[in-house]
Amino acid sequence: MPPLKDIASQIRRDIVRMVHGAASGHPGGSLGCTDYFTALYFKVMKHNPQFNMDATNEDVFVLSNGHISPVYYSTLARAGYFDIKELATFRKLNSRLQGHPATHEHLPGIRMASGSLGQGMSVAIGAALTKKLNGENTVVYSLHGDGELDEGQNWEAIMFAAHHKVDNLISTVDWNGQQIDGPTKKVMNLLDLGAKFEAFGWEIIRLEKGNDPDEVAATLEKAKTFVGKGKPIVILMTTAMGAGVDFMQGSHEWHGIAPNDEQLAKALAQLPETLGDY
Repeated sequence: MPPLKDIASQIRRDIVRMVHGAASGHPGGSLGCTDYFTALYFKVMKHNPQFNMDATNEDVFVLSNGHISPVYYSTLARAGYFDIKELATFRKLNSRLQGHPATHEHLPGIRMASGSLGQGMSVAIGAALTKKLNGENTVVYSLHGDGELDEGQNWEAIMFAAHHKVDNLISTVDWNGQQIDGPTKKVMNLLDLGAKFEAFGWEIIRLEKGNDPDEVAATLEKAKTFVGKGKPIVILMTTAMGAGVDFMQGSHEWHGIAPNDEQLAKALAQLPETLGDY
């Protein structure tokens, strides 16, 4: 298998090309979370591209912030769930690759429709409880945007998970400090997320280098050592929105804007083609 950084570079190329091709989509968060997806799908998670919706004896991934579908689709295709050529249909009419993941399209790898922010934590907890009731030694992973933690449903679910000792759940918060309307500190200050999760009874792991796939993989492996010890686990992952493309990086303005032809060329020049474009 190629180095994780090479896989991440190709996924980033896919992201900017997909969003450019559709003239629509969310490149910022997708680029920022690329290293997480790369580490999860290509090193850490127990999964099978011969897709089974029930995921019996497999780990499960729940994407809560479903608008970052470009990175999800690219990762699934590169991991063998479907032909990478299908990435060219992103957000096109009758495509299985909708702007937000949807189960009615029967796209391999997608187990829940997501994009209604704040719901993913509840779904992940339900999946984790199912795994426990079935006696499985597997893990449920979930990813959440920091901005979507404005939704109160999250905190009800976070409290529920600790009370019921849902200790086979590893949730990750993409802590990039940006959301669609601006910096999170201005829109709705999250203050100290670690103190909040700790007060709610979770095991806390901080990851400062969320845009290094090897660091992400090591942190996810560390999180797995806490599985079965009585507490749900959260990784607070510091990333930069738009990571890997200098003119997009760190700005909420690229949350949901497609690059034009010139911007695409500039972005691709910064991202080595390592696995072959679709």
